[in-house]
Amino acid sequence: MARPRIVAELGRPETPEETAARKAAASERYRSSKTFRNLIAALIVCVGIMAVVYLGVPRGTPADIPEADVPAAAAEAERTAGHGVIVPSAPDEWRVNSAKVEGGEWRVVYAPSTGYVEVTQAFAPPEGWVSRELGGYAPTGTTTIDGIEWDVYDLPSAVDTIDYALATTAGTDTVVIGLAASTDRGAAETVAASLGDQIRTLREELR
Repeated sequence: MARPRIVAELGRPETPEETAARKAAASERYRSSKTFRNLIAALIVCVGIMAVVYLGVPRGTPADIPEADVPAAAAEAERTAGHGVIVPSAPDEWRVNSAKVEGGEWRVVYAPSTGYVEVTQAFAPPEGWVSRELGGYAPTGTTTIDGIEWDVYDLPSAVDTIDYALATTAGTDTVVIGLAASTDRGAAETVAASLGDQIRTLREELR
């Protein structure tokens, strides 16, 4: 009969209990290592699937949003208002972000190289409307552009991101040119100069 194997660490043969414990520990280590290898393998598979999905889905640049059609929108605004509306003339490089009637106001928003220019024609607004729209501030002066006198609003702080505006009446309506804080103030004069004849015409139509 074979003699029991002497274990070096013990200096004697293992007892049946120690043998069972050693084998159990070895089995546990094997199962743990197998679980870890399985986890790594699963992660590699997941990363591979994600790479295939990412590379396989077709992508392209988003379609450009078309500019607003100011003349067409102005024709619709005139039908809503029952009288003429202003159609600002802006430099070709200015993008037209929007042109629409909303809440009794015809508004065109342009985007120059920086900031934006908002041109609004309010249909028969109540007294004090401009001041309320501009945070309750009063005009800081006046200026005359192409024979039209405009109230100047040099706002001490941005009101809905507008910090400079020109306002004048056109019969019963009111026209406001507002500039964002980052916009060259010369943009307001550019728009105002394009509206002189239209405002004079509206004053005759709506007097």
